[in-house]
Amino acid sequence: MSGTATPTSSNEQVGEAVPASQRGSWSSFLKSIASFSGDLSSLTAPPFILSPTSLTEFPAYWCERPELFAAIAGHKDDEERFLAIVKWFIATLKGQYTSRNESMGSEKKPLNPVLGELFYGHWPDKDDRGRTTLVVEQVSHHPPITAYVIENKSKGLNLTGHNAQKTSFSSSAIIVKQIGHAILTIDSGEGEKEEVLITLPKLRIDGLWYGSPYIELWDKTNIQSSSGWSSVLEYKGKGYFSGKIHTIKATVSPPGSSSVKHTIEGQWHIQTRDMKTGKVFTDVTFPKEEVTVGPTEEMEEFESRKLWGLVSHGIREGDYETASREKSKIENDQRQRRRDEIAAGTTWELKHFVKLESDPVYERLVEDTDITPQEEDCYVYGNNPPAWLA
Repeated sequence: MSGTATPTSSNEQVGEAVPASQRGSWSSFLKSIASFSGDLSSLTAPPFILSPTSLTEFPAYWCERPELFAAIAGHKDDEERFLAIVKWFIATLKGQYTSRNESMGSEKKPLNPVLGELFYGHWPDKDDRGRTTLVVEQVSHHPPITAYVIENKSKGLNLTGHNAQKTSFSSSAIIVKQIGHAILTIDSGEGEKEEVLITLPKLRIDGLWYGSPYIELWDKTNIQSSSGWSSVLEYKGKGYFSGKIHTIKATVSPPGSSSVKHTIEGQWHIQTRDMKTGKVFTDVTFPKEEVTVGPTEEMEEFESRKLWGLVSHGIREGDYETASREKSKIENDQRQRRRDEIAAGTTWELKHFVKLESDPVYERLVEDTDITPQEEDCYVYGNNPPAWLA
């Protein structure tokens, strides 16, 4: 990882990646996070570092290569199907963590969704892969939690999950602990369904002092199937003197055994290889497929691209005054809604998801593993998609 840095003492020391008009606010922001105690998500970032995209759109990265998602259902053998799951998961990482803001030069902070914010999309059927749909809802604001479901009914695939972030500052970096998990259900229609638990990586955001943040994954994640197959994925980044960025090593073990049958190594943002055969296991250099969404003028008030439209336009055009003003309007409106609900003794009703105190599938799959269970609420999909998506 990057070496230790100290906050800049003057605007001139802030990196050239920061617009000149924003260097004062960026310096102040850096000093704030360096001395802040608690969850950094409550801090307001300068407009130039904001992404024009709301966090509710991020679950689409799980399926930006829909042919790999659909291919999972094509394997009848438990081992081959599990390897297809590992391949698909590794291929999701680049979009989620390194390429989402390439057009803007560096990593940007996503827009914090409002409670009840929605995002809908789909990937059309091509080459018999089936149609895949996406429903996302912001189910909590404090703490911020995003729930999602990705479904390919023709292939019997359903991925349901939720994600929250807990951020802190350490040395020269922001550390993001992702809280939540995803459950992939595979229904072949021929008997018992297979259920697969996927845990989420921790993030380290470096490059802050230069105004050009970038993400590294670190620690490890797990993929655990009800078939007994399991994988541990370890992440490392470029050290101060050695190492390569975005390095991954995944091991795959058969049911009832801790021995390793498959090892996959490489850089997850480019490609990984099966170390036994030497063949490319995952190649993510080919083009991704953007999710298809409906026309903005037909969207509901709380759909992400309509809700944040003026903010996103301001950010993309470098009109930070407009972006900041419109963002404040949305946030103030949300605060007023919460005050009105308290006064009326009501609570916000979720549209697509149901909150549970615990996830029985999660609890069952972590039994007899070295996965450390997280204490977290969970959300299950209650259906009711918009008519055009159903």
